[in-house]
Amino acid sequence: MPQTKDAFRFHHRGPVRFCDIDVGGHAHHAHTLVYFEEARCAYWQEVVGGSVDDLDYVLAECRVRWHARVLWPQVLDVCARVSRIGRKHFEMEYEVRSPEGEKLSSGATVQVMYDYDAKSSKPMPPALRATLESYDGPFD
Repeated sequence: MPQTKDAFRFHHRGPVRFCDIDVGGHAHHAHTLVYFEEARCAYWQEVVGGSVDDLDYVLAECRVRWHARVLWPQVLDVCARVSRIGRKHFEMEYEVRSPEGEKLSSGATVQVMYDYDAKSSKPMPPALRATLESYDGPFD
């Protein structure tokens, strides 16, 4: 996983909301997945050009590592990139950073292309593969 935000072309800024804070005075650990999701959605809209109504994948796996406390009222820089494309899936990596650039959390998700009508996975569309590769590739 990249160690600097410079390894990421895509950045999504978002606030830590007061409702994110738990009794420990920092954002509850589950909110990291929300920050990833918001960045993934923004990436999809900006890079792919699709809306949330056009999503044809399902989240199959996620991994999170927490490095430092996320505090209110920070504005987070959530870096996102596609790191691998398979026959039916793509993987994304994330880093959540403070306004000062401190890495607060990092992680990865696996998205599987999905046909909601057939209720089954489907191959990665060639046009989508080309779009993702042109933005974040090449991939090994």
